[in-house]
This record gives sequence, C-alpha cells and structure tokens, in this order.
Amino acid sequence: MQRFGEHRKFNPPGKDWLLNKAIDVDDDVAEALYSTNRLVPTYSKSQVTGLKNNYNGATPASDYIPAWGLTLNGLQSGLTVSLNIRGLLSRFALREEITRFVCVEGWSEIAWWSGIQFADLLQAFPPASQAKWARIESSVNLDVDGNSDPYYISLDMETAKHPQTLLATHYHGEPLTVEHGAPLRLVVPVKLGLKNVKAITGIRYLANQPEDYWQKRGYSRYDGL
Repeated sequence: MQRFGEHRKFNPPGKDWLLNKAIDVDDDVAEALYSTNRLVPTYSKSQVTGLKNNYNGATPASDYIPAWGLTLNGLQSGLTVSLNIRGLLSRFALREEITRFVCVEGWSEIAWWSGIQFADLLQAFPPASQAKWARIESSVNLDVDGNSDPYYISLDMETAKHPQTLLATHYHGEPLTVEHGAPLRLVVPVKLGLKNVKAITGIRYLANQPEDYWQKRGYSRYDGL
C-alpha cells in the first residue's frame, strides 16, 4: 500500500485528539459487528480490471526472492517455524477468488487472486491459545528515496480466519511478480488495501494488539469495509 506520510499527529491536543477518539469508537463498533459469515462480493474473470503497482518510491529489486522465507512466531508449540515458498505451495491447497481491492485513497480495482487460506495456515501451525492479534511484517519496502522503510500491520485473528483472507501466491493466474508482492502477500477483501501487505516475511501472534504502521500515524487500526 502506498505511504502518504503523517496525516495527523499521533497524540495531538484539541480537535485532532477528539477525532482520534472518534476513530477508536468507530473501530470498536466495526469490530463488534464483524462476522465471518459476511462475505464480500465476488466477480467473474471477465470483470477483472487489474491492479496497479502501488509501492511508494522505488519498487524493490527482485534479489530478495531467492533467500525469501516466512517466519512464524507466537505458536502454540512455542517454536519458531520458517517456511519457504516451495514448502507452502506443496503443503497447502490453493484457493482462487476474484474480489475488489479498495484503497483508502479512493480508488478500487477488481483483482483475481490465488493463494493459501490464512485459516489453513492457522490450522497447520496453531497460534498460542491467548493470541488475538497477528503482527504481519514485510522487510522489503522502500521509501521515496530508496531507503529501507519496513511495513507492518496489525490484523485481528477473527479477520485472519475469514474464509476470504488469503496468503496470495498468484495474481491473474500467474505467480506474483515483485510489483504485486512476490512471493507471498496478504489479501484481505474485508479490509482497506493498506492492510494487504506485500512480500510478507514474518507473522507473530500476540495476545494484545501490536504496533501498526498506519495507526502510529493517526489512522484507524481496524480499517474494515
């Protein structure tokens, strides 16, 4: 998701503080009303419109891909698990879905994804029983000057279990390219695009809400549609 810079101060005085509180209330209401039975609309392949490369600044070079791995922490087993893309593709069935990607900037596109249901990963590698949140990280994001600017988001576990939440490996029938977050990205159709992290490298399960890139900058933590 493209970075906009700081839109509001994190703990500002006056009106902005009140706006922050309003966002918190809105997040709490949205979370309380959430249901895994509510599915977003799906589309046919003839309705696919395509998705632009929305990295901010330079798109990462592809040299991170050969050594790429996904690290899981906060598991019920107490272990740290490392997985490569070949292992993921051989272990899990792929699910296909065509859904609308909605950006906070005000645009949306219909995209065709294939990938692993996040729920299947949770079943294969169960989080600790107290886990209610996941911190999802990408280490390959760059700022407008090409400097390292890692992206990370918080995702509530109920959304991770949603049947349309994917760890996508393919886009429009082809393996993900760097532009779309190769080799593994998060696709969460019930959330705004800023939660759809590209090039995931780590998932850590936690009892409490972890730090979130955009919430630190004064935006919503929930970002539901």
